[in-house]
Amino acid sequence: MTNKTPRQKEILQVALELISQKGIKGLTIKNLSKKIGISEPAIYRHYEHKIDILVAILDHFKENTESLFHFEAKKDITAIEKIEQVFKQHFSTFAETPYLVSVIFAEELFKGEPALSKKIAEIINANNRILESLVNEGQNKGEIRKDIETSHLTLIIMGSLRLFIKKWQFSNYAFDVKKEGYKLIESIKCIIKNQ
Repeated sequence: MTNKTPRQKEILQVALELISQKGIKGLTIKNLSKKIGISEPAIYRHYEHKIDILVAILDHFKENTESLFHFEAKKDITAIEKIEQVFKQHFSTFAETPYLVSVIFAEELFKGEPALSKKIAEIINANNRILESLVNEGQNKGEIRKDIETSHLTLIIMGSLRLFIKKWQFSNYAFDVKKEGYKLIESIKCIIKNQ
């Protein structure tokens, strides 16, 4: 939450808590002001609309994800290890803040909101590009199989992550996302590894 005032950070944090407790529809300016203990006009001084709050949450996730991808990409490890580290970090983030999943994987709720749909598309496209570059790097180095197109392997990896997280969300976070996520990573490594 770079370049945010302490109050803006608090609003975003409380917004995520409200989403966790009541879902996206429970995130209202009225509920926010009540939970923080400030007036509704005080919220509006920081964010004009509920949509602005959701966009700020998505921006924060996008920045963190991109910096994580770039950080791992620079490491002197195999491409498969880079992909593994990115996945592990995502599983840790979701384990610590499961309500973040309610926003990031709520694209079906955002269809009527162009700003949110656009932001979700930006996140997906940016993650796809970076992951595809890691898969391509691994293929060029002979670490990742070449008999399947780079774009298809990327889709398999991204799709697995998204479906796995949705499954966790729909189970009401009933299983250990890190433990089961690490098992998923091992399976993905078996699928993409050059034999």
